[in-house]
Amino acid sequence: MDATNLQASSAVLQADGLSKQFGGLKAVELVDFTITRYGVTSIIGPNGAGKSTFFNLVNGALLPDSGNVFLEGEDITRLSPSKRLAKGMARSFQITNLFSDLTVLDNLRLACQFLESKASLLRPLKKSQIADARCEELLDEFTLAAYASMLAGALSHGHQRRLEIAMAMATRPSLLLLDEPTQGMSHADTHETAQLIAVLGEHTTILLIEHDVDLVMTLSKKIMVMSQGEKLAEGSPDEIKGNPAVQAAYFGEAV
Repeated sequence: MDATNLQASSAVLQADGLSKQFGGLKAVELVDFTITRYGVTSIIGPNGAGKSTFFNLVNGALLPDSGNVFLEGEDITRLSPSKRLAKGMARSFQITNLFSDLTVLDNLRLACQFLESKASLLRPLKKSQIADARCEELLDEFTLAAYASMLAGALSHGHQRRLEIAMAMATRPSLLLLDEPTQGMSHADTHETAQLIAVLGEHTTILLIEHDVDLVMTLSKKIMVMSQGEKLAEGSPDEIKGNPAVQAAYFGEAV
């Protein structure tokens, strides 16, 4: 798609014919997908459907065999994850990716250092005024101030996830990628995380991979269903629930 048309369509992210093959396995096959500004867009599908591969093609962990990825109208297909971060794409990981032996505040400071100029990167963390100011904002926004001096490894699983999402939001990304954010959580932690994601979606565009279908149906404005590496369907939660092909391939029965 032409970049001018992308900008006119208000697409934050555009995947155009993405394909990836591992040996004889077609993990992702000619997938087109568009994410518009704000709210939560989710990807679901059975195990082996190609969700994680597609997600990694979007975030730059993998390069496609064919197809393109556009962010805010710019072709970022060949950019590294760090360069995508500079362009406004941030992600959290399926497995919590924190510095367990550092405090909550120091974890945030490290994430916020990206906001500092290159000339200031060799300064001690405590002399990074821009990063410090952003840390204070994140501690407040994510209700982590009471845990600022606690080691990240001592936090509950739910609060570790909250910290990880806060770190991903350090650079104020235009697109936040969340990979299984509620995996392994208690019911209470899942509920709190869902509320957090809903609030973030009011001012951030979010792409979510999540196995909790009820959570996906509650949070999402749009859902893509994948099966055997291909896009099986996309639409609103109600459209996905009523799609016979989705029911047969994924849910197994009407939902």
